[in-house]
Amino acid sequence: MNVGDAAERSGLPAKTIRYYEEIGLIAPARAANGYRDYSSDDIHRLAFLRRARNLGFSIDDCRQLMALYRDRSRASHDVREIAAAHVGAIEEKLRELQSMRTTLQKLIHACHGDDRPDCPILDDIAGAALAGDRMQPAS
Repeated sequence: MNVGDAAERSGLPAKTIRYYEEIGLIAPARAANGYRDYSSDDIHRLAFLRRARNLGFSIDDCRQLMALYRDRSRASHDVREIAAAHVGAIEEKLRELQSMRTTLQKLIHACHGDDRPDCPILDDIAGAALAGDRMQPAS
């Protein structure tokens, strides 16, 4: 089947499917006319990749997971390690997001939200930007 059919059946955009081929995640056969010819196995792999990406796995993680999926002699602990590391990254991102939310809530509370020009939100952002500039080494 062609890339349009593969896109429809896998739930991925054709552009994404071409990208996955470009980076070596999939390798569809080529028809005599040179067009990609996706098999049902290719569609299954594309659906696998769609699900893995929807769970937030990186392309490198997807590459490892795909290799492990294809390897029938794999050890499940290898898959578990990848998933556990991903959960750790998600938990770290959640901590960062919660910290951002707390900071923004405090700034929103401190802002009068009226017609005056003074704004604690902008002051904080400007102060953090200046502090960041001071921390950067000179070029």
